[in-house]
Amino acid sequence: MSVVVKICGLSTCDTLEAAVAAGADMVGFVFFPASPRHVGLDVARELSDQVGSRAAKVALTVDASDALIRDIVEILKPDLLQLHGSESPERVRALKQAFGLPVMKAIAVATAADLAVLPAYAETADRILFDARPPKDATRPGGLGMTFDWELLRDLNLSLPFMVSGGVNPGNVAAALRVTGAGGVDVSSGVERAPGAKDPELIRSFIRAARASEELMT
Repeated sequence: MSVVVKICGLSTCDTLEAAVAAGADMVGFVFFPASPRHVGLDVARELSDQVGSRAAKVALTVDASDALIRDIVEILKPDLLQLHGSESPERVRALKQAFGLPVMKAIAVATAADLAVLPAYAETADRILFDARPPKDATRPGGLGMTFDWELLRDLNLSLPFMVSGGVNPGNVAAALRVTGAGGVDVSSGVERAPGAKDPELIRSFIRAARASEELMT
């Protein structure tokens, strides 16, 4: 089984190059000022040019306006929109129609009850990302280094591709993929030396570990 590896929250040329050179399938850019990984449009333009067609570009937003997403699409030219807020299935559908791009919707998970929304999103999203539900006092919905109970996703009956995120790192990515059966994995804080500061060696280690687990699952 081919595992899709996404490195999210990239904001510098050197760490982006480390991710692409190591074989990341997707590279994610965060457009959310409350995040230490936030990039402005000028930086996004530079990073987009650097990626070229070597990896799929993902634009992460949180309950963003159409105007902001329009600017991001124009500058970044993403291959995928990642919605990481409280966007409804109807909002997912509207954005797909407005921008003609596939959408990955993040679902926050803490208990089995959180999976009740899946049927509605499965009808509109192109991909699902399962992330750990943040604490109530959190200022952002992801990138917090928290895991959730991966057993909740074991034998999940979902008709579209899904990825797992939340606290994954080089040491546990193999277990995350094995337990959940996910077709992809998304990492941010798990390859950082400090919030927002990606570590090239951790990026390479993560991708190696994900690829090694892929070989074990074939």
